[in-house]
Amino acid sequence: MGYDNSYTTRKQIMWGLVLIAVGVIFLLDRADLLDASTIWHYWPLLLVVAGINQTIGYPSAREFKSGLWTIFVGLWLFAAHEQLFGLTYANSWPLFLLMAGLQLVLAPFVNRRFPQSKEKDHA
Repeated sequence: MGYDNSYTTRKQIMWGLVLIAVGVIFLLDRADLLDASTIWHYWPLLLVVAGINQTIGYPSAREFKSGLWTIFVGLWLFAAHEQLFGLTYANSWPLFLLMAGLQLVLAPFVNRRFPQSKEKDHA
């Protein structure tokens, strides 16, 4: 019960901090103290932060796998938008096949390491 409660608390704090940061950025942009367009360029990295937050602590196996997908999508969006390593939205779609295959290979290990659901943790 303590693990689940700390996990939920950490997620709530992280999203609160994200909202505070976004509010400060909008406020500074409206006061002409900051050009928010340069910061919004990096918005996919918020998905990476959310995914990392979802995978650390005491998540269930499902939450852990979902966090990995969130990290992957954030990194993919950023790389395709920046055209890192020559990746574009059109030519990088096979990465989703690779990620799906990797997740299938890792699933037995993840399922053994993390509980399947919160209900089983408390039983």
